Amino acid sequence: MYDKYSMVADEFISDDEINETLKYADENKSNRELLSAILDKARKRKGLDHREASVLLACDLPDINDEIFRLAGEIKKDFYGDRIVMFAPLYLSNYCVNGCVYCPYHAKNKHIARKKLTQDEIRAEVIALQDMGHKRLALETGEDPVNCPIEYVLESIKTIYSIKHKNGAIRRVNVNIAATTVENYRKLKEAGIGTYILFQETYHKKSYLQLHPTGPKHDYNYHTEAMDRAMEGGIDDVGCGVLFGLELYRYEFAGLLKHAEHLEAVHGVGPHTISVPRIKHADDIDPSVFDNGIDDETFLKIIACIRVAVPYTGMIISTRENKNVRERALKAGISQISGGSRTSVGGYAEEEEEDENSSQFDVSDNRTLDEVVKWLIDLGYVPSFCTACYREGRTGDRFMSLCKSGQIQNCCLPNALMTLKEYLMDYASPETRKAGEELIMREVDDIPNPRTREFAERHLEEIGNGERDFRF
Repeated sequence: MYDKYSMVADEFISDDEINETLKYADENKSNRELLSAILDKARKRKGLDHREASVLLACDLPDINDEIFRLAGEIKKDFYGDRIVMFAPLYLSNYCVNGCVYCPYHAKNKHIARKKLTQDEIRAEVIALQDMGHKRLALETGEDPVNCPIEYVLESIKTIYSIKHKNGAIRRVNVNIAATTVENYRKLKEAGIGTYILFQETYHKKSYLQLHPTGPKHDYNYHTEAMDRAMEGGIDDVGCGVLFGLELYRYEFAGLLKHAEHLEAVHGVGPHTISVPRIKHADDIDPSVFDNGIDDETFLKIIACIRVAVPYTGMIISTRENKNVRERALKAGISQISGGSRTSVGGYAEEEEEDENSSQFDVSDNRTLDEVVKWLIDLGYVPSFCTACYREGRTGDRFMSLCKSGQIQNCCLPNALMTLKEYLMDYASPETRKAGEELIMREVDDIPNPRTREFAERHLEEIGNGERDFRF
């Protein structure tokens, strides 16, 4: 029985309900009257439920699809403006006891280089990331209670926050670790994490059990109910996602939206972020083995439909995708991207030997952070290194209320410009700095509120004179 208020995974992610949704979408994918009504609802910027959004995703009418993409771009701009939040992943350890068949960290892989960073090695990684200009990290680990216990993760977070190198500092640490207990989530909250991120991989339970044949991750319900435990533990910003390509994409899309609806219904706060990774080649993993791969056009439509259905969420795309796909995805609704990423353990401080590969997946966009920042500026976006909402307590329902009302823009644009100015002063190449300064001048002039504009202008000048870390 489907019940979005239930705390049982089999009930808030109901296989029967998803299958009925897909049937309904197939029956109505060319129903212009219904499609128009769904788009009219979407234009109100209040979102769509999983059935309505699934109809849009199934639609094969060119003019309707064009309108979906156009509307997705408008909605993204209304909620997030031209800002694109920058981050980088930091892999602490690739020891893992699970048997996930799509991940090279699986326990049976005997030739991948197993590594776990010491605290000194973490310091070296963080300094390398700070020297690039990064302020926001996403911690990544395999699941191994012996080699990577929660105490190690907590110590690592403390180390990361303690490092101040030149003008560098990591101001927000998001955490992507295995599903755990309420007690451990409380510890993560006390350690000062930003968003807790956990990918479902697939919402199709039968496929999930086959894809995770051994290890603690085999427990579908425990994994799927992790966000509820995280919120019970005090973490009010959570990030969801599936690994597209493992199961039929329309099933995953409906399951992802049902999960968002569940979090909103039970906790009053939907996912702070939704990520859209696609399965990629990595070490002993051949993505062609999985027969549910999706082409670029389908992938981009998924992004647009998520943006229309969940307008408030931050949408993340990583360096799994190449430059061309990422550029198109920005127009479809993406609001956060990684830059200069390494997916190996210890990959920032020193280059790995060819025979010591410890990467989780192959990177498709190998540009430096500065190259990505310049590219975004040239496209008319504002690269943002802002972490102010987290540091000012604008998280959970406080962030969502501001975001859904559109008021968050009063904070975000000046904060984005000030953090971009910091990057330009401390890390940018001459070409990037010149382009960025011109962008800041244009954007400041467009701030409608005189007091906000004056605030931004004053602190931008102070940053130019060597001061740092202002926030609105």
